[in-house]
Formats: sequence, C-alpha cells, structure tokens
Amino acid sequence: MRTPDGHGRIELDKFHTPEAIRTGPEKVPVNEPGIRRIMLTVDYIDEMVARLLAHGAELVGEVVQYGDTYRLAYLRGPEGIIVGLAEQLKL
Repeated sequence: MRTPDGHGRIELDKFHTPEAIRTGPEKVPVNEPGIRRIMLTVDYIDEMVARLLAHGAELVGEVVQYGDTYRLAYLRGPEGIIVGLAEQLKL
C-alpha cells in the first residue's frame, strides 16, 4: 500500500497464534487516544471495499464522492480500527 503523498509505506502483519484479546471497548469513538483510523489511497475503491467486506470489515456509512476530486469510504476492521479509503478521480 502507499500513503497519499506517495512516499510512505505500510507493512501489515498477521498473527496466526495466539488469537487477539480485546482489552477495551469494541467500538470506541474516533477521537479516543491511540490508533483508531488510517487513511490510504486506492485505485479502484469499489473493488477494495468489496474485498474488505468479504474479510469481515464493516462499511461505516456509504461510499461517497467529495466534489470532483475523490471518492471516499470508511470501513471498520475486526479489531475496531477505522480504515479510510480515498480514490482520486481522473479529471
């Protein structure tokens, strides 16, 4: 994945064992301290949303268009972290 500025990178890990243990509320407010959300740019937002929903993510609201520049979607993953997706529209 790439960050919106095109320079940063994100590494994702999956721990097969042990199972994750939740230590706090499942759906905390987005302004709660800690990592609660992350925003990424994608090329095909509809395809990415479908893939994430198939893996247990929950769409927060709906996919929306912001003017003529971006389509945006917010999903909550199984761990409660909100992932924002942004697709830049071609002008």
